[in-house]
Amino acid sequence: MRIRLDLKIFLFALLFYLTKQIELYAILMIFAMFHELGHIISGLLMGFKIEKINIMPMGLSISFKVPLKNYNKKIQNSSLLSLKKIIIAISGPIINVIIAIIFIFNNFNIEEYQRLNIIYANLLLGIFNLLPIYPLDGGRILKQIFKIKYGIEYSIKYVHIFQNCTIILLTIISSIAIYYLENIAILFIIAYLWILVINENKKYSIHKKIYERVIENENF
Repeated sequence: MRIRLDLKIFLFALLFYLTKQIELYAILMIFAMFHELGHIISGLLMGFKIEKINIMPMGLSISFKVPLKNYNKKIQNSSLLSLKKIIIAISGPIINVIIAIIFIFNNFNIEEYQRLNIIYANLLLGIFNLLPIYPLDGGRILKQIFKIKYGIEYSIKYVHIFQNCTIILLTIISSIAIYYLENIAILFIIAYLWILVINENKKYSIHKKIYERVIENENF
């Protein structure tokens, strides 16, 4: 098992500190661990093994090694593997929603502002990770749904389209939110999402060129 630390986490911590929101960022990172615990438990129950852990600015990311027996050319087994990946991806946000609901109905004898921060952090983590942007959970779920319906090649293409439309829409909404809420932390989050999308766009361009070359060779 490999562990990788994204150094941008220190930049995010500094920016949240300068904007006097370091406590919120600390809460986000703590409950991001619970989020990933949901992925780990569901992944292990599915028979997968942890391959890599990435410590990222908005939490952790777990990569699993899929047992060879889960790969099969038959569509039934391929769909089953996709369903397993969907369950693993959605389990993290579900954990955050459950925690938020628990703290909505219980105060656990903590300060009200702390309880509200915990609720806000978990809802933010749940919604953030369900965005249809790869490699966030929402992007992973969308990719597997498209894979079941249309196959791997179209799933990559459609996720590429969805995430680019999503980031443009989020940028517009966030610009309005920053103006009215005067919360610069929103800018950091959008910048981070743009980095994810740009990296995935580069990978898609490379994949597309390779795929087109393969098609040309087959036609030849």
